[in-house]
Amino acid sequence: MPLTLDDVRAAAARIGNRLPVTPTEASPRLSEITGCSVVLKLENQHLTGSFKERGALNKLLSLGEAERQAGVIAMSAGNHAQAVACHATRLGIRSVIVMPSFTPFTKVERTESLGARVELHGETLSDAAAYAQELAAREGLVFVHPYDDPLIAAGQGTAALELLDAAPDLEMLVVPVGGGGLIGGMAVAAKALKPDIAVIGVECAMFPSMRQALAGQPITCGGATIADGIAVKAPGAVTLPLVRRHVDAVVEVGEPRLEEAVYRLATVQKLVAEGAGAAGLAAVLDDPERFRGKRVGIVVSGGNIDARILAQVLTRGLVYEGRMVRLRIGITDAPGALARVARLLGEAGANIVEVHHQRLFHDVPVRMAEIDVVLETRGRSHVQRLVAHMEEAGFPTELMTDIS
Repeated sequence: MPLTLDDVRAAAARIGNRLPVTPTEASPRLSEITGCSVVLKLENQHLTGSFKERGALNKLLSLGEAERQAGVIAMSAGNHAQAVACHATRLGIRSVIVMPSFTPFTKVERTESLGARVELHGETLSDAAAYAQELAAREGLVFVHPYDDPLIAAGQGTAALELLDAAPDLEMLVVPVGGGGLIGGMAVAAKALKPDIAVIGVECAMFPSMRQALAGQPITCGGATIADGIAVKAPGAVTLPLVRRHVDAVVEVGEPRLEEAVYRLATVQKLVAEGAGAAGLAAVLDDPERFRGKRVGIVVSGGNIDARILAQVLTRGLVYEGRMVRLRIGITDAPGALARVARLLGEAGANIVEVHHQRLFHDVPVRMAEIDVVLETRGRSHVQRLVAHMEEAGFPTELMTDIS
């Protein structure tokens, strides 16, 4: 095998005084929700917001003097880019990052601010990767792969050493899976230290490339996912054998469960996680029987979520819990009717967020009107009472939000 516990320990010794140990925290509230004893490994607490710093730093520290003088290049649209840029600059190594042309400006700006020269190229990640290899050959740069490199995987595996040192009684380890660098390195270390621990990998359902590769199936991936950090179309040649040997199962989770996990981490744990970073919790929420009663370590691999996406997830979570709803209320088209509706809703404890008054575009009699009211409520039972309260007052009311 291309990686052993000694390699991971060597990586830990190499990067140990340059990276802080990330927190390992028990979560009583998530444990209550999931039915297992949850311990979180907070890799989102790194300076650049993800576990990628471990592998990038280990790779950079392994370079010879001539390679350092030549500089490095990486292809990434996110966390790997920032990790390489950050630590290359700290070590005085020139870095070039190739990003696809669609990369949001905020990510480009952040990577540049960390000291890298950013090149935008191509309409896909594959285009950017090919151009990065071309630049590496042309300028004599060392290519730093985001996952398919034993030194990268060894660096990522140091997270398992820290986690098991802080929580040695873990029975299961749940790790997001993209290209396989994180789970490959962590599984090698975890299984060597504790052979009976179960290691579970988690992919998003739109990009199940690792599971398909393990099963010998054709790889079919694609789609828009909140877990873009693990939206990888092919596992690595280095990482696939590691996963095949050391990982007990690779499972898939869909978009609703990924959104729920981001929401739960934010509202229950007060922790910001990106979609990929929340994949471990999503798997536990999705299949609670697999984990019930176990002591489970969940790796929160990153926290670099776009603020707009986070806002949408939080709002959709409120809708799911029935704490924000839309009611369609029928009223007579007469002075004072709308005021009475507002008074009744206020008396019932609802807070009005938006009101849309329709006379022309709904199928209602000419002397009637309908209003769509967006409300903040205390939950699903409160919504049921609101609807009954309005009906009793003579206002036909329909719940327009599916909160089932």
